[in-house]
Amino acid sequence: QVQLVESGGGLVQPGGSLRLSCAASGFIFSSYSMKWYRQAPGKERELVAGIRSGGGDTNYKDSVKGRFTISRDNANNTVYLQMNSLKPEDTAVYYCNARGPYSYWGQGTQVTVSS
Repeated sequence: QVQLVESGGGLVQPGGSLRLSCAASGFIFSSYSMKWYRQAPGKERELVAGIRSGGGDTNYKDSVKGRFTISRDNANNTVYLQMNSLKPEDTAVYYCNARGPYSYWGQGTQVTVSS
């Protein structure tokens, strides 16, 4: 059974940091590219960051470049999103996505940036 379980979301003040984790199981994690998406209320889901299966190639949405870092641990089937200098406009539900022969999604974790 395929599972992607996100954790690490929460309420943080502007300028703060959070680290999201996504634990994967039920498929060959090291063969899949991994991505983080987010969806704010009333908006479409958007790609935030991605990392190739080997971990050496990453890409980011322009508005998060220099603030967010995606990484992965293939030995522990986990992908991370380190988020620094958070802004209110980063508020959204963040989703983990595995992209390969198939596409799998997690259930999402809420990130709220507010004072």
